[in-house]
Amino acid sequence: MKIGELATLTHTPVETIRYYEREGLLPEAARTGGNYRIYNEAQAARLSFIRHCRSLDMTLDEISTLLRFKDAPTRNCSDVNALLDAHIGHVAARIRELRQLEKQLKNLREQCHEAQDAAHCGILNELTDLASRPGHAHAGHVHGTHARTTTRKAAPAAQKPGR
Repeated sequence: MKIGELATLTHTPVETIRYYEREGLLPEAARTGGNYRIYNEAQAARLSFIRHCRSLDMTLDEISTLLRFKDAPTRNCSDVNALLDAHIGHVAARIRELRQLEKQLKNLREQCHEAQDAAHCGILNELTDLASRPGHAHAGHVHGTHARTTTRKAAPAAQKPGR
């Protein structure tokens, strides 16, 4: 199947498929005489595996490690267990960060109970006050919490930085 068919089958953007090839997660596709990429069922299954791991918020490095184990099925999987345990730890840390963020946002929301002029908005005033405090304006953002809402061109989904 051609790359467009693989993209449709796996619900993966074409550029993401090419990116996975460049990163070595997906083996380089065979080429037709016209230089079109041709994929087989094994590559489609591998891409589906990669996409499922990404849906679990695994990094490309984590996925690469898992693929090495899939490619060597007689290896002991204790490192796979350790990888997943570490990933669970990352997820738990993000959940804690998100809970703290939720508390901060709820506290902020309490600053304004009614619609009024923006000049008197408790939320905007509190944000301005907090931003002026040393060390507070650049607190860490919890990544992966919401989709981008601007119209800027986003990088392919595969290009998430590692932890």
